[in-house]
Amino acid sequence: MPEFSAINTNSAFDLDNQPAYENWRDQKLENYPQTAEQLIVEINNPLQLTKAERAQIIKHCRKTNMTVYATKQGDKADKYIALRLTEQFGLRFLDKNSEADADGITSLQVSQSEGRQRYIPYSNKLIHWHTDGYYNKKDEQIHALCLHCVRPAKEGGDNALMDHEIAYIRLRDENPEYIAALMSPKAMTIPANINNGVMLRPDRAGPVFSVDSKGKLHMRYTARARHVIWHPDLATLNAVAALEKLLSSADEPYSYRLNLQSGWGLISNNVLHDRSGFVDDENAPRLLYRLRYYKGLRL
Repeated sequence: MPEFSAINTNSAFDLDNQPAYENWRDQKLENYPQTAEQLIVEINNPLQLTKAERAQIIKHCRKTNMTVYATKQGDKADKYIALRLTEQFGLRFLDKNSEADADGITSLQVSQSEGRQRYIPYSNKLIHWHTDGYYNKKDEQIHALCLHCVRPAKEGGDNALMDHEIAYIRLRDENPEYIAALMSPKAMTIPANINNGVMLRPDRAGPVFSVDSKGKLHMRYTARARHVIWHPDLATLNAVAALEKLLSSADEPYSYRLNLQSGWGLISNNVLHDRSGFVDDENAPRLLYRLRYYKGLRL
């Protein structure tokens, strides 16, 4: 699993190295896609990608940390499709969390079963901006995520998407002190998960932005006010307010929105995303498979 360490002085994420940051930022923003449609890669056989298909996915993920694949599988309820596709990018260490199915893959659908009905992903309610696994412990952070759509909702259920590196750029360019505050190990605490007096998970404190041992930027975040305690100093609160403003902006050119269709999927380095509320078709309810990984995409 990726480890986190002190930021190298040559890193673009070192706040004292502005030249390195500006060089990285300018390359990042050059020819950056303007629409979600530009991220879509059509795939003939997800079980065995062609060189061209794989190269296109890699190209998008190197630039934006995500891509949307569109297969011809339709509403085929086969978890192996997403599992095999992600394996072709080096993803093999699934986060077999308590919400996942026995195989480590999570079936996201409206559920009234005990244990799942407490959690909003298993409802038809909207889910605010977040990265997956923001409540995980330090050595089990989620670095890659795949959402594979078997069936979309009758209405709604679309996702907004933003590359976490773009969020970093926007905040750093506005005020580097925002980044300093959000990199503090005390920045964000996720309260303990307690059910019927039983502690399922303790408090988890840590930074919003961090850099792993390979020099890659990582982000853990949730906009769900009931699920986070922000460090009460003014610098952190100002940084959080700036991030919330960024994510809620209707004018942000690098924030995408799309509705995954049957056979489509998102593969990403755990970028920021949300989900709108939705209305199900009673005969064909919304179903997505979620695969979380401890390591990022091998690009």
